[in-house]
Amino acid sequence: MLLFLFYLFIFFLGLAVGSFLNCVIYRLETGGSFLGGRSFCPHCRHKLGFWDLIPVLSFLWLRGRCRYCQERISFQYPLVELTVGILFVLIHLNSATAFLAYVIVPFLIVIFVYDLKHYIIPDKVIYPVIALVLIFNFSAWPSALGAAAFFAAIVLISRGKWMGLGDVKLAFLMGIILGFPNILAALFLAFLAGAIIGIGLIALGRKKMKSEVPFGPFLVTGTLIAMFWGEELINWYLRFYA
Repeated sequence: MLLFLFYLFIFFLGLAVGSFLNCVIYRLETGGSFLGGRSFCPHCRHKLGFWDLIPVLSFLWLRGRCRYCQERISFQYPLVELTVGILFVLIHLNSATAFLAYVIVPFLIVIFVYDLKHYIIPDKVIYPVIALVLIFNFSAWPSALGAAAFFAAIVLISRGKWMGLGDVKLAFLMGIILGFPNILAALFLAFLAGAIIGIGLIALGRKKMKSEVPFGPFLVTGTLIAMFWGEELINWYLRFYA
């Protein structure tokens, strides 16, 4: 029972962090400071009270609409909160992830959402997390350099049509976080997911062959999967050649 309550606490802590990340994402979009000022509705600008800001529950209670102007609230808000809550529990359950993962995951979630919405990875987010992770895992810089060089080559060959410089920076971050060989698993998963989703969007008529698709979310997804199950995936793959 105590263990269940502890994990419930970790989950709710993740929900609260996810709620804060939604604020960070919005204020990155608008150029505002996320260190001060009360939250408000982006539509009517009405300041939100405590009961409007309870992660997930407020969204459900209000049926996805602002209490004051009745405009729809983006599903981004509960999805980010739930995702961070689940990831925080996974971090604690997975002995292979360090305590630093509690810091890394929020940065990755911001990158995922921001790139998905705006097709750009903000320097205000990527540079601080690179510096932070380098302090704790400097020995992984060869993997980071290799991943970044691979993406830089793609950028040069395609003249920026396939990848952007933000993806190069994110690949460098992935290398520091994961090291070798987990970085290989993350990149494989990212390209596989990108190909499947890309083909699916084209088949559904949502995108064309030359349409731009942000690759950051796939890289973040690959990173998160490799953080938790990278070694297992690599060992499973190598068993086919044993």
